Amino acid sequence: MINVKNKEFISAFGGNLKKIRNEAGLSQEDLANDADIPLSQVGRIERGEVNTTISTVYVLAKALKVKITHLFEFQ
Repeated sequence: MINVKNKEFISAFGGNLKKIRNEAGLSQEDLANDADIPLSQVGRIERGEVNTTISTVYVLAKALKVKITHLFEFQ
């Protein structure tokens, strides 16, 4: 990871995204298609390998049909 200030937070976000995606019954591929982002990006976010952008968080929440804040409810 490059320029990540808090690796634990990034990893926790990714783990929460994976949990929400699984609860929605979606594969990574389904989520990537619905959010119109690369499949590899979903995997990198879920593994905590990247510090994702606000615009990506927005499209992920929209694709999952949840409030953006729900993606950050892991602490």
